[in-house]
Amino acid sequence: MDVMIIATKACTHRKNLEKELECLRIPYRVCFVEDCADLVQKFGIRHSPNLVVDDEVVFRKQPTEIELHDFFQHKDSKTS
Repeated sequence: MDVMIIATKACTHRKNLEKELECLRIPYRVCFVEDCADLVQKFGIRHSPNLVVDDEVVFRKQPTEIELHDFFQHKDSKTS
């Protein structure tokens, strides 16, 4: 599973999203919009943060802890 946070460097929610993914033991990478114009265009990024999983934008805002847990629990059950 490829998990990517796309956010601005100044995004105050990014660190929180990173912490939530770490608590769920979800490996991820961070791409900054300032450095990745190709991703911004590809995914139609207009706000920050965004969570992209397996080449699909799944959240275009800061998801709640419950939303993240539910998403990844459902995603894991599909792959098991």
